[in-house]
Amino acid sequence: MRWACARPGGCSKRAMDSLPYGTGAANRPIFRFEGGHDLTATTIPAGQLSLAGPSEKLDAPHWPVRGDLAHVRLAGKVFVPHYAAPMERRVVAAGGALMTSVKPDADLREQLAGGTLFNVLDIAGGWAWGQVGEDGFVGYLRLEELAP
Repeated sequence: MRWACARPGGCSKRAMDSLPYGTGAANRPIFRFEGGHDLTATTIPAGQLSLAGPSEKLDAPHWPVRGDLAHVRLAGKVFVPHYAAPMERRVVAAGGALMTSVKPDADLREQLAGGTLFNVLDIAGGWAWGQVGEDGFVGYLRLEELAP
């Protein structure tokens, strides 16, 4: 498995070193995943994507979309800066707590049993954001609650 730069014209080392990664997602290079996982189980839109009206109002606890990122299957339905293909992971044997946010006072959305499928869409600060299965709750899990 490896990640490769998908920026038109490539990403030279000099160009990569000059990017201010910490100042915003718009300045980060675009990467695509090569090999390793079969994404055929995920419906990935083909062709030109466009929004033909306002974004749909979605049920937040069950739809993998937030202000900066959405599941790739929602492309064409919601407008966000980035879409992600899920990485399938399993909850560790001890189970895990799916939280509504990464804040210390966040509400518990669901207690997940060991072995539960969790589709990871983003990882940051020791947390994974994603969806339980294909249509379950959306939320945050601590990385140590996911099997490698």
